Amino acid sequence: MPASTVFTIANQKGGVGKTTTAVNLAAALAEQKVTTLLIDLDPQANATSGLGIEKQEGRSVYPVLLDEGEILEMVVETGRPHLFLLPSEVDLAAAEIELAQRQDYLLQLKTALAPLFDSGKYRAVVIDCPPALGMLSMNSLAAADHLLVALQCEYLALEGLGQILSVVDRLHEAGVNDSLDVGGIIMTMFDVRTNLSREVVEEVRSNLPDKIFETVIPRTIRLSEAPSFGQTIFEYDKSNPGSTAYRKLAKELIKRFGLKK
Repeated sequence: MPASTVFTIANQKGGVGKTTTAVNLAAALAEQKVTTLLIDLDPQANATSGLGIEKQEGRSVYPVLLDEGEILEMVVETGRPHLFLLPSEVDLAAAEIELAQRQDYLLQLKTALAPLFDSGKYRAVVIDCPPALGMLSMNSLAAADHLLVALQCEYLALEGLGQILSVVDRLHEAGVNDSLDVGGIIMTMFDVRTNLSREVVEEVRSNLPDKIFETVIPRTIRLSEAPSFGQTIFEYDKSNPGSTAYRKLAKELIKRFGLKK
């Protein structure tokens, strides 16, 4: 089996559809029979609960970062074919402080996750980061092959895009992850009723035409409701425009990165 392709979905801003995208993109890849591991790196554990998985103390990447557990044993089945989860827990918040005190502090997560990446079990790995460019997010960028940026269709979001792209440059310059690239920009919360949404998409498309995905994710209340039922959008409302969009996005991702080779 080909080596895992590791995607991290990051943005320093909350409320941009990052976790919604991580969960539903991972589920859509799995639906396409791409064996996918979703890693919940956010101490709030919204991706974990969004899949209907109970949080368990000691079941996350946190004990492994403390050299107290086996990473392969932390993965859980989600009850969905081809989709697996490395859950999160509240204690993971402490890792922000503890990682900063380590040598090679930006590479701790990459080392901890290496057995998963090398196991040959997962074709795609999707990492959901906290809504800040703190120690966990930076470690995620150091461990990933590709950064996927979830970008809300509003002008203030464009400022944040410049910031996160500069972080990638800094990681290159520091030799932390020379191979990390911006795998793509996912425009989220697109409102068909407003000119603003269209203008923001067009601005990103004109500046980064080779990075933006064709698929835009619409603003729909059903996408917001699904996690409270522990369901993906495909389970909650399979005919919803959000469901159609994430399926199309998964197919774009498979094609762009050769995930079915």
